[in-house]
Amino acid sequence: MNINPREDMNLRSDVAILVAVRLPQARSSALSDHPGSVTAFAEDPLAELRALAESAGVRVKGELIQNREKPRGKTYLGKGKVDELAHMVKELQATLVIFDNELAPSQIQELEKELTGQKAGAKIIDRSELILDIFANRASTRQAQLQVEIAQLEYTAPRLRAMWGHLGQVTGGAPVGVGTRGPGEQQLEIDRRLVQKRLLRLQGELAEVQARKTREVQERRDQHFTAGLVGYTNAGKSSIFNALTAGGAFANDQLFATLLTRVERWNLGTAAGENGSNYALLSDTVGFIRDLPHHLVASFRSTLEDAIYSHVLLIVLDVADPQAPRQLAVVRNVLDEIGATTQPRLLLLNKVDRFRDLPREEQEVMRSPEEWLAEEEDALLVSARAGDGLEELRQRVLGFMLGELKECTLSIPMGQGKAIDFIEKRIDVLARAYEADQVEYRVRLGRRQAEQLAAAPGLRIDGLLPGAAIRELFDAKSEPAARRVPPHERFAGEMPDLPAGLQES
Repeated sequence: MNINPREDMNLRSDVAILVAVRLPQARSSALSDHPGSVTAFAEDPLAELRALAESAGVRVKGELIQNREKPRGKTYLGKGKVDELAHMVKELQATLVIFDNELAPSQIQELEKELTGQKAGAKIIDRSELILDIFANRASTRQAQLQVEIAQLEYTAPRLRAMWGHLGQVTGGAPVGVGTRGPGEQQLEIDRRLVQKRLLRLQGELAEVQARKTREVQERRDQHFTAGLVGYTNAGKSSIFNALTAGGAFANDQLFATLLTRVERWNLGTAAGENGSNYALLSDTVGFIRDLPHHLVASFRSTLEDAIYSHVLLIVLDVADPQAPRQLAVVRNVLDEIGATTQPRLLLLNKVDRFRDLPREEQEVMRSPEEWLAEEEDALLVSARAGDGLEELRQRVLGFMLGELKECTLSIPMGQGKAIDFIEKRIDVLARAYEADQVEYRVRLGRRQAEQLAAAPGLRIDGLLPGAAIRELFDAKSEPAARRVPPHERFAGEMPDLPAGLQES
């Protein structure tokens, strides 16, 4: 009895052969990424698939590449290459063949039939199914598990006929006998209906989880300044996250080391240095990858909520990777696709030290950090490992947080302890003076800080009420200045609760 090899999908026990069919568009894209001489280390079409397979725990024993003008309809590979693949499977005793290309269900079925016919049976999966397996293996929260299962079901549903040998059986009526055969129902239709039913239930459960997550992220954005680390998988986001915050993010040299968003407090200090209490909430997000299954893009949108709603996006790029230009294009396209288009983006050219350590011949076929800076004027050179560029990054993000700084005078009653603590810890104080029951500060003030202070009773900015002062200081076309309040006037009543930004650190 023949058992379909797809019924055992534990990739971590498989010996695999990697296959790539390179079409004209992919080849021309590689040449445009690496002008001049394209060497073996600069153009390795299976590099990313190999890293994905190793990340899934698969043992890669062989590789097969074919250049074609267009895919072969039945098997994607040409007939001769299918025979070569069957020979490799037998020789290497491979149990898994992974295509870097997206295969149609009929192509998967035909390839497995060809290999079985040549006594070289092996599972055939494509890049999308491999990525789904990695996500499924690492999903540790209920939300991630729901997202992965939905993505797997959406991917699997149209492939049911190709993926399971038993689906052609008829289960209704008696198996034999004239007049005893009812119309029956194919197992395929039963399975499809079960898949659809489970999909609807999971999507409903996920919608509730996502609604809660969206509310949490929006509330966090309303109360705090937020920054999101985004970038291609294995670009070094988690290493930068750990260097800037208390850390705790899993950082490893493998694809999709991070699948869950982690948020930590990042001390931004003041414009004068780190000895202040301005802070951002920094999020470390799942990495992007080319040709990510569209089901995963949709399902994992809530995982990227922190990026979508961040005040500023920090795009991390590995400049020591030959594929960096293509990776940056993928990241920007995904950000546009998920709607993260309204906030400023800051490009971090990471792993500069690793680029410097590469042999000269490898550096010559890659874009150097200097060339990146010439093309991306606002980019920053950083190294999470060496700590280079992190101080300038802090200042840049603080600048995004505070906006343009204005020199002005703050006057506040001595009794407003929380507001005074906020001024002392989070604002650049140039001078201070004490008169009777008032404290007068000469400061450099940003709009966000002024808005956070505005709720403090008795506060005056350059002698004006806070609202009028903010318009006069920061708006290009300010409204008519409000009347200046005589020093003896004070707000009556108890001080209300200050916004979250004014709470004690």
